[in-house]
Amino acid sequence: MSAEAERHDAAPDRHPAIAGPLLAFLSRSFEGRAIGADDDIFEAGFGNSLFAMQLVAFVERTFGIEIDGEDLDIDNFRSVTRVAALVARKRALAPA
Repeated sequence: MSAEAERHDAAPDRHPAIAGPLLAFLSRSFEGRAIGADDDIFEAGFGNSLFAMQLVAFVERTFGIEIDGEDLDIDNFRSVTRVAALVARKRALAPA
């Protein structure tokens, strides 16, 4: 799947059950500031290394997936769209 197709497949409107909790978590974490689904969290200055670990823990706990070492690429966590893509991929690979 191309990167563009993967981004489209992970778009928040395609996965509202993933994007909704992520957006709520980010809003709480950033004192109510609105974050767009494609906004780069780290480039905008919202995220740091401590926040990144909190985000990983939130994703694991909320979506019942395990983030492996190979998943810890910052590009997987730059935006809601990218985190949604990661969660969707991990769920698709999970044994039934």
